[in-house]
Amino acid sequence: MSQGTGLSEATIKRWTSRSRAEWIQQKADEREEIRAFHDEQGHSWTETAARYRLDVSTVKRRAYRARKERAQENDHHASPTGSDPSPAGE
Repeated sequence: MSQGTGLSEATIKRWTSRSRAEWIQQKADEREEIRAFHDEQGHSWTETAARYRLDVSTVKRRAYRARKERAQENDHHASPTGSDPSPAGE
């Protein structure tokens, strides 16, 4: 490939590679998009799988994971760090 472009192999790798953090974020975004397509827009699992060109079991698994990540994020934002959740005086 480097011969066809006139660029070095290292340059091609650098230009086409993503960092691990970028890849992880892209996958999280994809999972959230699948969850929203199914849950918020009301599409069936079959329609969701067809839309993303994935198996039904794959879109289900990704949507479930997105829901779990969303719940954890909401829990994290709802409870202030370092505070005692028990009522005062107990």
